[in-house]
Amino acid sequence: MRSLDRAIDVLSVLETAKKPLRLSEIGRLASLHVATTQRILGVLLDRGYAARTGDGYTAGPATLAAAHAFVVTNPLSVLSQSTLQQLAVSTGLTASMYVRVEHSRVLIARVESDKPLNYVLPVGERLPLYLGGAGKTILSDMTSEEVDDVIAHAGQITLANGQPLQRAELDAQLDKIRSDGYAISISERLFGIASVTAPVRAPDHTLVGVLGVTGDAATDFTDTQITQLIPEVRRAATALGERLPAA
Repeated sequence: MRSLDRAIDVLSVLETAKKPLRLSEIGRLASLHVATTQRILGVLLDRGYAARTGDGYTAGPATLAAAHAFVVTNPLSVLSQSTLQQLAVSTGLTASMYVRVEHSRVLIARVESDKPLNYVLPVGERLPLYLGGAGKTILSDMTSEEVDDVIAHAGQITLANGQPLQRAELDAQLDKIRSDGYAISISERLFGIASVTAPVRAPDHTLVGVLGVTGDAATDFTDTQITQLIPEVRRAATALGERLPAA
């Protein structure tokens, strides 16, 4: 099991990298000796989960095949597509679905609106839990010990405007999300971008994902528009959760 943990650590480093990494960089990021890292990379290369480039190593094509298997077989991924399409049409905003992966959230499905956002966020992208409504919705469902661990790994949290987010303020935001049952985020991760998100819960009330709509903070998220979006997003999230098979 220790060898499996190490291999997954190396694979996680490759999956989150934005560029090819050298052997020494992978070892450092995975907290492994270079020789151990090299042996693991050899296996991943043979199995297609890593690829070699002129500048180093990247994730391999087998990771894409694994992602495709999740997209076409996971009930949440499959069922969310129609919900996101309907939400994008009814709100005129981009609709997205996120799930938790360790200390991050991963975009598993996305439907663009007729007014595309001014940035590209591909399916499979990992984002922090402590910035943005979707991440904080997940964070609000975690235990205090888990939240402490996430924040400890994050270090200083900085908003898109350059201002720091203090822990007391974050805790107050999480309490409000727990109380309200939804989250509103404005210019947190990206300046000028806003969202309304709500938790998707399985029939046993377990949090399985977060559904939300995203748009321009100035034109799409006035007070009146936010008031209209909140119940629509919450209804969509609740309806999707009710359609999921019981565990």
